[in-house]
Amino acid sequence: MNPRFSWPDERLIKAAQDGDVTSLTTVVMKSQPHVRKFALSLCASPQDAEDAAQEALIILYRKIGTLRATGALASWMFRIVRNECLRQVRLLVPRGDQAPAEPETSAEPSAEEAVLRRLEVERIAAAVCALPRDQRQVLIMRDLQGLPGKTVAHALGLSSAAMKSRLHRARTTLRHSLTATDQATGRPVEGDS
Repeated sequence: MNPRFSWPDERLIKAAQDGDVTSLTTVVMKSQPHVRKFALSLCASPQDAEDAAQEALIILYRKIGTLRATGALASWMFRIVRNECLRQVRLLVPRGDQAPAEPETSAEPSAEEAVLRRLEVERIAAAVCALPRDQRQVLIMRDLQGLPGKTVAHALGLSSAAMKSRLHRARTTLRHSLTATDQATGRPVEGDS
């Protein structure tokens, strides 16, 4: 691997944790290409990836002192980037409280219902993030952002037929992933009686 693109060594990370600003700046700069690569592989669009990478680098800069093992920088940064990408997807997932409520159901959800709803959104967001990048992009643009099919196809440089095919694969993969997690957790699967 090109040394220019290697992760910072443990001595440099330790110096950054001890408050050396030059070391901290170097750690952030050496981590940047890896963080961007993580973000591009996880986020729906290059713009989302850039946003996630920037947030992750800010977190690295501010919270490097919380890193327990200097050798764990790569996995720590991957988790931060993944969480940022998940946060962006959660912002796109429609919330139940945006739909007009029936007069008798306008009461606030119970704490248990709120937790269950949040867990369900996180489960869906994680499944979306696990999709291959080409499928994730088309699914988010079409189903979550609600963009017209022609707009999605044009933005991704695809024919309408190719976009529809990719969207179908993404939906199928997502459905299988969610069904598999339902079965693994013992949740009732749609169609079961």
